[in-house]
Amino acid sequence: MSESQTSTSWRSQIAKALFERRPIVPVVRLAGPIGMVTPLRPGLSLSGVAHALARAFRIRRAPAVAIVINSPGGSPVQSRLIHTRIRQLAEQHGKPVYAFIEDVGASGGYLVALAGDEIVADTSSIVGSIGVVSAGFGLHRLIDKIGVDRRVHTAGERKVMLDPFQPEKEEDVERLKAIQNDVQAMFVDLVKERRGGALKGSDETLFSGEFWSGRTALDLGLVDRIGDLMSVMRERYGDNVRLYPVPTARAGLLRRLAAGNAQTSGRYDAGWADELVTAVETRALWSRYGL
Repeated sequence: MSESQTSTSWRSQIAKALFERRPIVPVVRLAGPIGMVTPLRPGLSLSGVAHALARAFRIRRAPAVAIVINSPGGSPVQSRLIHTRIRQLAEQHGKPVYAFIEDVGASGGYLVALAGDEIVADTSSIVGSIGVVSAGFGLHRLIDKIGVDRRVHTAGERKVMLDPFQPEKEEDVERLKAIQNDVQAMFVDLVKERRGGALKGSDETLFSGEFWSGRTALDLGLVDRIGDLMSVMRERYGDNVRLYPVPTARAGLLRRLAAGNAQTSGRYDAGWADELVTAVETRALWSRYGL
């Protein structure tokens, strides 16, 4: 189904529900790594979900908006931007937000879930991982072994900080850790701001980067209850409540392939290398949580 057909179908469903006068709760699904956007692997970003969020909150008769999250995290910037946009719309339209964590709401995925006035998880959901990570490879021994000379010319002595083709330097690691500490402080402050007195664990436990099952996350105060989308919405708004998925903007397969071809035109190897690296990083994110 094309994007225009999906949009038309969605509008017709909303019109039908309005005519029936049944309670309506729009549902926006946010699934996948955050910020890892390439032509062939569209991830979550503010630009990709902003329109769907706006549409969901504009439905006047909707008493609330449900956000369904299934994400292992990713970019802290995009995570915060999506979180902020949800809160802005919630305050603008005066609607409560229910955040539902499915398989994973970890790291940036949990940061987005914090936009919910109530966070609901499944007993077996993976929740938490409140921390910051940076990972890479050290390849300098490899290029020495195969006899490759790498030539880099910069203006600025720190421009190649943490270059994977050079030996790691202690001062570069210290600089990276300082940046990570700044980002972590933002994350911790946001958790405390949004969860307030609900938190039951120590800072050493909650903000260690560890992750837990939904049941344990409930005990720690990271989520408000165990449940699922349909059950909670029926409990809140009655058995005849209608849930309407609001589609996020995603380019079709042919359009993504065309974009990928355009991106790699004239630099085929570099473009597809980016796709490969993104695929590996995405797989690593999910694998960390046993998925």
